[in-house]
Amino acid sequence: MNSSPIMKVLAMGLILFPLGCGEANLTLPSESEVGAHYAGSSKLDIRVSGNIVEITVDQPLRQVSRGGSLWAKVGPYVYLFTEETETLLRRYPGLSGVRVITRTDLDKKEVARAFLHRDSLNDLTWRRAKNIAGKARAEGTRRPVRLEELVEWGQEHTEFGYTEEFIG
Repeated sequence: MNSSPIMKVLAMGLILFPLGCGEANLTLPSESEVGAHYAGSSKLDIRVSGNIVEITVDQPLRQVSRGGSLWAKVGPYVYLFTEETETLLRRYPGLSGVRVITRTDLDKKEVARAFLHRDSLNDLTWRRAKNIAGKARAEGTRRPVRLEELVEWGQEHTEFGYTEEFIG
């Protein structure tokens, strides 16, 4: 029996098709697993809501008052563009992203928020983001331009919002 080339292709397709149809790993971290990623950071409130990790950080009201709108805006990006966030997004492919919210330490008023989608950055832009954030953390007090660079980078790569009371 002579089988046609089309039949051979169809047969191979049926054999190989199941190999490419594995289930996607949509594992999500627990709140304690997220906390372990950020163990070196200051006290954080962590919540996993659906497929989003939400991190809330208290920012000293004195810092926001003295630093003005720049210090109010930069808060979320300091925590977002880190090795910890990158590792979290790589390790848990079910996460759609990470949201960081800063609030005042005394009255818990929201200052700023930023949401980073998992696919917003590639290997190259992650490296750049961590570099900008690292310089802002290390030099921001002496060189406010480093904080400005981080805010600009954050605004280009996240969904963000600032409370008018602190930036107005």
